[in-house]
Amino acid sequence: MFPIVSLVKGERTLETVYKALKLLGDLKHLTKNAEHVLIKVNFISTKTYNTGVTTDPLVVEAIIRTFKEFFDEIYVIESNATMTNADKAFKKTGMQQVCRRNNVRFINLSKEKEKVKIRVPEPEVLKEITIPKIVLNSALISAAKLKTHSETGVTLGMKNMFGILPEKWKFKYHFRGISKVVVDINSIIRPRLTVIDGFYALEGPGPTSGSPVKMDVIIAGEDVVATDAVACHVMGIEPYEIYHIRRAYEKGFGEIRLNKIRIIGTKIEEVKRKFRRK
Repeated sequence: MFPIVSLVKGERTLETVYKALKLLGDLKHLTKNAEHVLIKVNFISTKTYNTGVTTDPLVVEAIIRTFKEFFDEIYVIESNATMTNADKAFKKTGMQQVCRRNNVRFINLSKEKEKVKIRVPEPEVLKEITIPKIVLNSALISAAKLKTHSETGVTLGMKNMFGILPEKWKFKYHFRGISKVVVDINSIIRPRLTVIDGFYALEGPGPTSGSPVKMDVIIAGEDVVATDAVACHVMGIEPYEIYHIRRAYEKGFGEIRLNKIRIIGTKIEEVKRKFRRK
């Protein structure tokens, strides 16, 4: 069976996000055996969603409300980045208001005391990875951003998982080859659902510098590799050229071939735009 990826063109409204999620069918099964639902946002900066840098609070609100219909324990999560304190970004990006309005707590993974070490099978560069324990038995949702990146090519659903590493000084992983580190992280834990916020995207060197692009699209799917691959095509980028996406496909984490992915909603050709990467 081909993985399903929804692609929806629409105005920046809750309804546009709801449509993308509903096209995937009943999402209740994604919470099976989960103690929590964790919505992993992109807070690499304190810049707001319309800069194309951080996850739009409206997208997260739609995800929260959708899962609140059948699941209670929902949290928004992120860790500190080398340049950014996640708690400050939580407030300045407008995410705090969304969480208050929906009675959802924010967890800064860098402050979590309980951590676990997990061995990486057939690692690219990391033999083991330390992550907060809460991530283990949770249904993880990658609420990613549609962006280019000078080192990894793109930063979408898979790359967003880099933020589950609790260390603030993540720059050390860049010396190991950040794309390979992303593959290692996704080899031990992958999101059960990926929702890529493309209301305002980012082109240029990224992940914080560049120009915002008003795309007005939402891309969503359970297969993070397939979802990222579709997002690449939307940006006019060949996913085989993106190391971590290609390698994830080669390792069997998901589908990269467009003719093996069932895209529902809007056609790629209707929204495709060649993104500048420098």
